[in-house]
Amino acid sequence: MTAQTWSDAMGAALYGPGGFYRHHAPDAHFRTSVSASPLLAESLVRLVVAVDEALGSSDRLAVVDVGAGDGSLLVALMQVLPDGLAGRVDALAVDIRPRPTPLPASVEWTEVIPRGVDGLVIAHEYLDNVPCDVAQVGDDGSLRQVTVDVSSGEESLGPPLSDEQQAWVERWWPPGEPGDRAEIGTERDHAWRQVLEVLDRGVAVAVDYGHTQGERVSGAYSAGTLTAYRDGHQVVPVPDGSCDITAHVTIDACLAAGREAGAENSALLRQADLLGALGLHARRPPLDLATSEPRRYIEGLLRASHAAELLDPVSLGSFWWLLQAKGCQPVVDGIDWL
Repeated sequence: MTAQTWSDAMGAALYGPGGFYRHHAPDAHFRTSVSASPLLAESLVRLVVAVDEALGSSDRLAVVDVGAGDGSLLVALMQVLPDGLAGRVDALAVDIRPRPTPLPASVEWTEVIPRGVDGLVIAHEYLDNVPCDVAQVGDDGSLRQVTVDVSSGEESLGPPLSDEQQAWVERWWPPGEPGDRAEIGTERDHAWRQVLEVLDRGVAVAVDYGHTQGERVSGAYSAGTLTAYRDGHQVVPVPDGSCDITAHVTIDACLAAGREAGAENSALLRQADLLGALGLHARRPPLDLATSEPRRYIEGLLRASHAAELLDPVSLGSFWWLLQAKGCQPVVDGIDWL
């Protein structure tokens, strides 16, 4: 039995030489807003335009996708940008995988987020795959790290928390009863700080499923959220490289980390509210189009169906969108900056 902390096991299982993200196409295993509909890119155009205007519409505007997968979000976004803006956008995909083929030459590819970004940085379902350790309350009431067998997924209680982990848990996710768990977000906070630190001026956006302090205090997440996906199905998380391992994000802790890294303005909204503010709606087309313009009616129905999935408050619409700005405050009706 080879037991490791969840952070070590998850890191190797996802990003090591035999890791999931080195050898698998994510879209073959789980569905995201990016893969669900091109309407996500259409909605983001308004945010890109708002960031560009807030930065003074300079000669170049960076749009960076962190954890870009196959680069499809940037490809879709570049296709729907206004002509006057598309020619000034530098699109950069960041991912550990080799550059996909084919990918338009208009999208650059790198493994490392560059420094000195002026523009928009998007981290779409990135933080949930940053490795995290798991803490559990033992029978004696003490907090211990959870260790996992990398070949079977069997768990056991391991060593005590480090001082840094203990402080984080006490601040953000204090579990109560024996058996209660907390997924320690120190590495996610650090990853988000790094995103803010490379941003000189503009907006960084994290999109993920997550939770806030009130939800955690209520006990809604006392069993934790660590899980895995394979071939479109939720499965037991076994850190052997065969599945995507993920856990919800403590999004309010990331907000605080971004402020520590220099964010001057922040906004935190559910996806349904954010995309609604960006103009997306799921209204069906007028019924009379079914006879007068049937093709347009069918296209309208398809669009409404796609929008409804993105806005569904019990599914994709419940994702959190964390926006943090440096050196600007874009104006979008419905987004209130803190």
